[in-house]
Amino acid sequence: MQHDDDLVHQNLMSLQTHVLAEEAKHPGATGDLSWIISAISLAGKTIANKVRRARLDDVLGAHGTENVQGEEQLKMDVIANEIIMRCLGDRASIAVLASEEDEEPRILRRSGDGGKYCVLFDPLDGSSNLDSCVGVGTIFSVTVNDPKEADGEKTVCQPGTRQVAAGYILYGSSTIICLTTGDGVDMFVLDQAIGSFLRVRTKLRIPESGTTYSINEANAETFPEGYQRYLQFAHSSGYTSRYIGSMVSDVHRTLIRGGIFLYPPTAKNPDGKLRLLYEANPMAMLLEQAGGVSYSGDVRTMDVQPERLHQRVPVLLGSPAEVAKVREFI
Repeated sequence: MQHDDDLVHQNLMSLQTHVLAEEAKHPGATGDLSWIISAISLAGKTIANKVRRARLDDVLGAHGTENVQGEEQLKMDVIANEIIMRCLGDRASIAVLASEEDEEPRILRRSGDGGKYCVLFDPLDGSSNLDSCVGVGTIFSVTVNDPKEADGEKTVCQPGTRQVAAGYILYGSSTIICLTTGDGVDMFVLDQAIGSFLRVRTKLRIPESGTTYSINEANAETFPEGYQRYLQFAHSSGYTSRYIGSMVSDVHRTLIRGGIFLYPPTAKNPDGKLRLLYEANPMAMLLEQAGGVSYSGDVRTMDVQPERLHQRVPVLLGSPAEVAKVREFI
């Protein structure tokens, strides 16, 4: 015989309903953050559709331009960026939008005009894998706008501890949103039959340990010595290597199964490769809310003070026990 609690647990819960239920827990909430998350989910549905049709619509391959980091832009990078800009651009509470693909943040409105939040994002992480049909994703971060700061870049250069929401959308065998608003991590899967993200996991927790590490070992010879010693330990201890080359996919697997994700400094990228504001910080917040740990060098990732929009950092994140092991070596 089923108990009422079992029936409640099995009830369908959409992302929109979930957000409204969380909002109701805070009597002073205005609903502005809920509108932003709703816009992000709309962008995710739209990008997911474009990703599925990328080859049919002939939008794979290079766009013929470079982004601010000097990286070749792919057609889907540009499309995903435009989709997010259009979905979020009309949200009255957003002051600034900042993207990996744009040189400078876009100031939409000042605080006096209702601009309360800044949204930062990597529109299509791992896009070079699209022509191989590998999972790619969108990473996003929401911070509170500083009403005293008129400069767009300075107002988004906040440490990760000031994020009010963060997460990612994974476009793989299914389309998944993992989201935190500072009260644990929840997972939603897109049911394409009804066009809604449905909640499948609440208060998601990363395993305390795991014997899988995710790193681009092709660069191992130029890693700092401590990372090389850790890899020797992992090889001799029966660890498994899994590296997709899409941060969203690699971090998602780490979150679900445990282990670690590493992107150390290299000879080519001595300061690290991942961007602090719209890759490292949101992933760090998400992992910490799931019981994980994230470091950039010797500093907790979310404690790093950003100095510029496209600042890069090394990243070490994952299960607490595994991160501790790596830190013993480095």
